Amino acid sequence: MIITSMAEQNVDQQFVETVVKALLDHPDEVKTERTVDEMGVLITLFINQADMGQIIGRSGRTARAIRTLLRVVGAKNHARVNLKIHEPEGSRPPRPAMGRDDRDRRYGYAAPSANSDDADAEVDDLRL
Repeated sequence: MIITSMAEQNVDQQFVETVVKALLDHPDEVKTERTVDEMGVLITLFINQADMGQIIGRSGRTARAIRTLLRVVGAKNHARVNLKIHEPEGSRPPRPAMGRDDRDRRYGYAAPSANSDDADAEVDDLRL
């Protein structure tokens, strides 16, 4: 186990705060919490709900990039560092329940036509 000074231990936390504050519209509301356990260091990021999309990025690319850089900072200080972005309760609207018809429409399945009664008519409709 490597013992480091308090200043070296908080480099990762300061790094996250500096990078995140530069990216967001509400930098004054950025808070981080640092916890250490047997798995390593966990930095939990608290931001304004309106900035959630900016910090996550398209398909999670921004968050992934920050995590990658944070792992490099941690490796330099001989620590495994992870980032958790705190999502406040109710920050996302609930997803509507999808029934079978909704899934079929989403994935392009055609519903059987109501006018035909037998399988031959259905095959003819496919125009194979």
